Amino acid sequence: MRTRRLKISGIDSTYHVMTRTVNGERLFGDREKEVLRKMVWQVASFSGVEVLTYCIMSNHFHVLVRVPVLGKVPDQELLRRYKVLYPKPTKYQTGTIAVMGQTLAAGGEDAEVIRRKLLVRMGDVSEFMKAVKQRFSIWYNRSHGRYGTLWAERFKSVLVEGKGNPLQTMAAYIDLNPVRAGIVKDPKDYRFCGYAEAVVAHAPALKGLRAIWADRLGAAKAPEKKALEVHRELMFGERANDRDVAAPERERLLQALEDDKVMLPKASVLRCRVRYFTDGAILGSQEYVRGFVDIWQEQKGRKHPPKANPMKGADWGDLVVIQGLRKRVFG
Repeated sequence: MRTRRLKISGIDSTYHVMTRTVNGERLFGDREKEVLRKMVWQVASFSGVEVLTYCIMSNHFHVLVRVPVLGKVPDQELLRRYKVLYPKPTKYQTGTIAVMGQTLAAGGEDAEVIRRKLLVRMGDVSEFMKAVKQRFSIWYNRSHGRYGTLWAERFKSVLVEGKGNPLQTMAAYIDLNPVRAGIVKDPKDYRFCGYAEAVVAHAPALKGLRAIWADRLGAAKAPEKKALEVHRELMFGERANDRDVAAPERERLLQALEDDKVMLPKASVLRCRVRYFTDGAILGSQEYVRGFVDIWQEQKGRKHPPKANPMKGADWGDLVVIQGLRKRVFG
């Protein structure tokens, strides 16, 4: 599968990844979204990546994921991760797990083969997405008597600076997907996103939210209530505590955004489709983005180095992107 991911090795990295169904067909109801939600968390636990937030819609899904450098994984942990993929194992799967455990315990070349096969599937965002999409495709086609490809060929990927304003703004944009789609007025009312799961105290979602706001709150173990408060402030601006937040007039915003010099409140612009967050290639501070210019140029085979372009439309703080997206930035 071809992807648009910028390949970074040797350092922890954070990506916003998004993928769509074939032809953008709206195939997912609540049941399908629930199954996909569970698979995202399961595969993340297997892969050793950290889901910071996510959103599942009727024809696509977004995940903001931190991928740590893969170090040595003990055999016991390898076996635990493998079991995560099969919460209700069949007799065959139970037997396979037992044999795998015995082989790892015995050591030798057979154990090394198992380790290599498992480790190659871990610590990589492409492998994470591949596993999620393949597992869900199998379930979906079996459940609906369907054959053939479920997903469009590629998934989009943006490398995101994994701290501060870039990370927080990207997370808010992802959580606001159902608001932009007009499904809900408040993402807390949409079950299939990270913010809603954090509101109802789902431990992995709360852990992701604390990690997103760790810089501002001082530590990843900052109070959960405070992490929820500051995330909500970013999404809703001055109306963060309104019980019924009305959606802004989308057409009026889009017309205003056609003026390159206009500056609107960040919370308002986040309710529009902003291609910087899905097609910007690299998003972060000037220093962060410039640090990857050479890598991006080499991997894309470009003759000239790209520019770090300031984002338009709102006061984004220190945010810049490596692709300026001259046409149809907002929509």
